[in-house]
Amino acid sequence: MKALICGAGIAGLALANRLHHHGWEVLLVDNAPGPRSQGYMIDFFGPGFEAVTAMGLEPALRRAASPVDEFQYIDGHGRTTVSVDYRLFARALGGRIASVMRPALERMLRESLPAGLDIRYGTTVDAIDDDKALLSDGTAVDADLVVGADGVHSRVRSLAFGAEAEYLRDLGMHTSAYVFTDPRMHEEVRGRFVLTETLSRQMGFYGLGDDRVAVFTVHRTGDPLPADPREAVRRAYAGMGDLADRALAQCPEPREVYYDQVAQIDLPQWTSGRTVLIGDAAHTVSLIAGQGASLGVAGAYLLAERLQRSATPAEGVADYERRWRPVATGVQESARDRITEWFLPTSQARLVMRRWGFKALNVPGLDRALAGRVFPKSHRTVVELSV
Repeated sequence: MKALICGAGIAGLALANRLHHHGWEVLLVDNAPGPRSQGYMIDFFGPGFEAVTAMGLEPALRRAASPVDEFQYIDGHGRTTVSVDYRLFARALGGRIASVMRPALERMLRESLPAGLDIRYGTTVDAIDDDKALLSDGTAVDADLVVGADGVHSRVRSLAFGAEAEYLRDLGMHTSAYVFTDPRMHEEVRGRFVLTETLSRQMGFYGLGDDRVAVFTVHRTGDPLPADPREAVRRAYAGMGDLADRALAQCPEPREVYYDQVAQIDLPQWTSGRTVLIGDAAHTVSLIAGQGASLGVAGAYLLAERLQRSATPAEGVADYERRWRPVATGVQESARDRITEWFLPTSQARLVMRRWGFKALNVPGLDRALAGRVFPKSHRTVVELSV
């Protein structure tokens, strides 16, 4: 069996690993010129953590992770308004959580692939027909399975299911991420997630190795995506305090800034013949849900396992969608219905409610229950779903 996977990000790499494990020939293509360096810090937990463990990659994930001791909100004067020991979250999840930069997670998955697996950067899928898929480099690929793992703006999805505008649900926010080097600022935020406690916009900071500082931003807006992301970031987040202003002053040139809208993909089906979508291409849950990477890895693992247990690829992809759709759409609905206002409050009253909610994590007896709500667990593991 041969699989053509479009997208060498988290979901595509995880699927390539697992399909190769089951004896498939894999061709992995990605439109980017090489591995992406942009991305933000994520908390990797839930079904993706279970899948990584089942794949034997938990030790590698732990090595890729960054240490976090404290979760902290600050006001515009730099004063701490909320401080939570990060071990509370780890205890609530039985230690099955890792804080990791998205590029580091991708690198870990990429390094798990066997030497010689065919990865072609600067290449995408131009057409899909009944017999072959045509690549942008002119190659015609005869594959038993064509997988769109190419993110929220998926090329494969547009070819198989139509224009993005039909399925994209704009949540009215823009987000960005970048990294810069500053020894003084690194020392101030090292070992902590530091977030600004502000209305309708937020900046977050984390100290990486080598005096580097990772920054992510999110703000409410109905504007189209800007031509110059650096200028847009500096304009949207000005006046949020000294830490934010120093980070804005060191925002790198536009090509080194990740910038996109916060959106979800609401697609009535993920499979069409021998074409199947996984990860954000199928079910973007958005930044505010906080589980996109986890769901991408877990969905890829589940797809590979169902293909292995099915008589035909068509049967396997249909079974994958039947089992995985309720999980992914449940996370999407939760993000829309409950998380958005908690993540980015629009009123002072809601901001104060969030502040006291986090402070309650420091109350003995409430910590485990409340931390479990911040990092919800699925009632069934991805390993159970795959059997």
